[in-house]
Amino acid sequence: MTLKTKGISSNIISPIVGRVTRMPSNNDGVSILLVDDDAGVNYFDRHSGVLSSLRYREIGNIPQVHSIPNLNHLSEGDIVVINSDGVINTLYRVNSNHNSILVTERCNSNCLMCSQPPKDKNDIEYLFAIHEQLIPLIPKDCIELGITGGEPTLLGSRFFKLLELIKEHLPDTEIHCLTNGRTFAWNNMVRELEKLNYQKLMLGIPIYSDYHALHDYVVQAKDAFNQTIRGLYNLAEIGQRIELRIVLHKQTIPRLTKLAKYIYKNLPFVEHVAFMGLEYIGYTPHNIDKLWIDPFEYNNELEEAVEYLSSFGMNVSIYNSQLCVMPEHLWQYARKSISDWKNEYLSECNQCTKLNECGGLFTWNLKKYSTRIKALT
Repeated sequence: MTLKTKGISSNIISPIVGRVTRMPSNNDGVSILLVDDDAGVNYFDRHSGVLSSLRYREIGNIPQVHSIPNLNHLSEGDIVVINSDGVINTLYRVNSNHNSILVTERCNSNCLMCSQPPKDKNDIEYLFAIHEQLIPLIPKDCIELGITGGEPTLLGSRFFKLLELIKEHLPDTEIHCLTNGRTFAWNNMVRELEKLNYQKLMLGIPIYSDYHALHDYVVQAKDAFNQTIRGLYNLAEIGQRIELRIVLHKQTIPRLTKLAKYIYKNLPFVEHVAFMGLEYIGYTPHNIDKLWIDPFEYNNELEEAVEYLSSFGMNVSIYNSQLCVMPEHLWQYARKSISDWKNEYLSECNQCTKLNECGGLFTWNLKKYSTRIKALT
């Protein structure tokens, strides 16, 4: 699925955020007109910008990007940002329940299997300015919105300003923020979050082992385990909703049951525990020898960990996995979680009777997947 395209820009000084429309009369002051033929040219001056597939043709002096190869990936009401270099990024898709905002690519961890390796660049101010324009435009009936990075809390005070903005404009939207939780080891961060009293906010925090040295090795950051655990306790004190996330790979599998017992005994306050299949992207291909284990081969460990937590009443899910690879009694925990724009199935899956219930694979996991995938009949 296309989320980014490019054309030739003109009259764009700073990024422009707006809702796209193919209806020239649909102008609310923040609309961006899509022009596929000459018919729309007469209405260009009514909109904040124009995106055109017309070849090498500038339309007046309005901010625009022309000679775009294709605009078919955009639906009426989608929200985009137009950049001065002619790049158009889709920020929000009205026909999807898998929308998220990337707030920074910087991170204070460097996980072995990071799907989006951190970049040491100052992108916070640029992205925050875009999100300030984006959030008020998101439909009020948005069911769920993700916040991701990098590490979102590296925004500092802007992190809480962002949450305030979302809470104000999207009061009924469930917010799921991915964070390593380490900065919440400091009381000032927790106190700021407490002031928001944001009941719609869930923090998804990873924990990879009950043994501090192994967790620190996986995230490639000294003292990360202690900071994460301290952060979790601080968050629990203010009643913050928390999800624990465990990525399944060669480093985490050997102590998976011990980790499950650690979670129940020491972190029983978490709302959800998610076991996540490995993504073959980012750092993973470079560290594949340290990480890869066929999911079929860790069924015993996964089964023991999941059923241990479930037996004590904890809410448990399995993400990014295929039904045919795991024991049938674990299917009740499996979730169709992969975002629609990066979800694929193998050709043999088309004959499977459980296709509509199965989570499938990440597009990039078509290069590395379990040898036990097969059609269920």
